[in-house]
Amino acid sequence: LAMASQTVITVQPQFSVAQQPGEWQTGLLDCCSDCGVCLCGTFCFTCLSCRVAGDMDECCLCGSSVAMRTLYRTRYNIPGSILEDFCSLWWCGPCALCQLKRDINRRREMGIF
Repeated sequence: LAMASQTVITVQPQFSVAQQPGEWQTGLLDCCSDCGVCLCGTFCFTCLSCRVAGDMDECCLCGSSVAMRTLYRTRYNIPGSILEDFCSLWWCGPCALCQLKRDINRRREMGIF
C-alpha cells in the first residue's frame, strides 16, 4: 500500500482589495441639485435630520451630528476629517445635512447604499 501524503493548510489564503477613495456625490453648496431636499433642510431641518438618521438606522437625534457625518464619510471612504465635518456642520449645518441626504439618495439609486 502506498500512503498518499496530505497537505495540511495552516494559514488560509487571503486577498485584500484596496478600497478606492470615495467622494461626495454632490458638493456642499449644490442645493439646487435636489430642490426637495433643499426645501426640507431649509424649512424643516429637524425633519430632514430624522430622515437621515432613519436612513442610517440611528437615533433621530443623531442625524445632524458630527458623528453621523463622520460615520457616513468613513463608510464610503470619502476623504476628510472630523474637524472638517465639525466645521461643515457648525458654519453651514443645513447645507451639510442636505449634502448628506442627497448623497444617501444618489447612492440608493445606484444600489450602493
